[in-house]
Amino acid sequence: MSHPLPPESDRDFEIAYDPDVDFDVLIVGGGPVGMLLAAELRINRVRALVLERLPERTPHSKAFGLHARSLESLDRRGLLKRFREGARTWNNGHFAGLDEWVDFSTLDSAHGYALLSEQTRTERLLEERAAEFGAEIRRGHEVTAVRQDADGVEAEVTGPDGAYTVRARFAVGCDGGRSLVRRAAGIDFPGTGGRVTARLGDVILADRENAPMGMERTERGLLFCVPLDDTYHRVSTFDFAAEREPGAELTLDELTASLREIWGDDLGAHAPRWLSVFTDSACQADRYREGRLLIAGDAAHTHFPVGGQGVNLGLQDAFNLGWKLAAEVHGWAPEGLLDSYDRERQAPARKVLANTRAQIALMNPDPYVTPLRELFTDLMRKEQVNRHLAEMLSGVTVRYPIDGPEHRLLGDFARDLELSTEDGVRPLPKYLKRGTGVLLDLTGDGQIGQVYEKWATGVSWAGRLQHVRAECAQEPGLAGLLVRPDGYVAWAADRDMPEAQLRESLTAAVTTWFGTV
Repeated sequence: MSHPLPPESDRDFEIAYDPDVDFDVLIVGGGPVGMLLAAELRINRVRALVLERLPERTPHSKAFGLHARSLESLDRRGLLKRFREGARTWNNGHFAGLDEWVDFSTLDSAHGYALLSEQTRTERLLEERAAEFGAEIRRGHEVTAVRQDADGVEAEVTGPDGAYTVRARFAVGCDGGRSLVRRAAGIDFPGTGGRVTARLGDVILADRENAPMGMERTERGLLFCVPLDDTYHRVSTFDFAAEREPGAELTLDELTASLREIWGDDLGAHAPRWLSVFTDSACQADRYREGRLLIAGDAAHTHFPVGGQGVNLGLQDAFNLGWKLAAEVHGWAPEGLLDSYDRERQAPARKVLANTRAQIALMNPDPYVTPLRELFTDLMRKEQVNRHLAEMLSGVTVRYPIDGPEHRLLGDFARDLELSTEDGVRPLPKYLKRGTGVLLDLTGDGQIGQVYEKWATGVSWAGRLQHVRAECAQEPGLAGLLVRPDGYVAWAADRDMPEAQLRESLTAAVTTWFGTV
């Protein structure tokens, strides 16, 4: 397969090539987060290996949707069309199973909707992307031990043909809530234990016509029921009372008994093609990096899957980490760049854990909670409250704490600005397709260009930063933006900024995020 990113050979790309390691980055876990991270590393010419213990992609999906921030990020890599093809979208979502819907169409985003993309489909599309760019993916290979030293990481692996070892510069654990990499790194995973038992089954319902639709709350628990296709339903019961032996596999008998207890009828559930059980335990790693070992996705944070936020949170980890880890591998990362991954991604995870806990509290079947639900439903009918929840669930209000002159855009996600250049009109996301940063120059007087050219003199900046001169009618007062590869604004200035301050602040921002000569 030809790789669509020149140069053809990694050794032709300016990289600190190390013959003493097999790969630059070892990714443990081949779910959506691991596959996206592999693609993000490969777009930056990092030798990435994905090791996944499952021999084949699981056909079952706990997660179903992609929210606006994930769609915006995928658009900036030219992947949105691939994800939207044949997939349904919807403008509404639920919060805690309340009767009033959250309206995503009010979002300040070009993608004010949620996309129906089952987790297995999302994983497949991202795996295809990683493979197209030349990532090596080994399925049926389980990592059994990981050790790090001053120069790299060594992993013990059991594959179809026996045991072997792999050496890499770094390893990233995308290996779920019981992450081996996290434990090997000695990273603590504090949180709250599970008090709610959720039993999930993809089953055929004999009494399909009388099956409820969506979330239903009774005094004994909750029932979630939706059709998956013309044959199967996704049925989930949420038990707030009975404790369950952890680790035991869910059986059909247990699921139907739970249905009868909570709903009063098992709806004739039979022929399960997937059964799963989980709790509302919520944990977050106290740090996402320990030396050469890093974690992302469920290895870094777990929570109750309500509001469809889990996969989206993990994908944003990968977008944030990929270019920073690539910079470290290539040797041009400024001091502290890789550590900023932990600093920036901790807060969004904390907020997701908090709002999922709040939703669980509102979902409690105790009659004493009912008046609170009714009050909250009334509040959701107010536009400001509804929009707040839509922004929270979709992740569009994530803003990173970035140093620099105060500006309304600093640390925010760069919007879909229409840019008029010598080559025509192009939206800003098009310039992020190759995974580089963008220095957007809107001054027309050469100030920003001079700073960039001075900085770029003698620097091998290929793969780091593009300088784009343009005009933008949407932002007539804006002088320029420095946009990181993950789409976030690292510097912004208006036209009334004094020239000396513009030069000084831009130079500081460029060197902080993209290195020096």
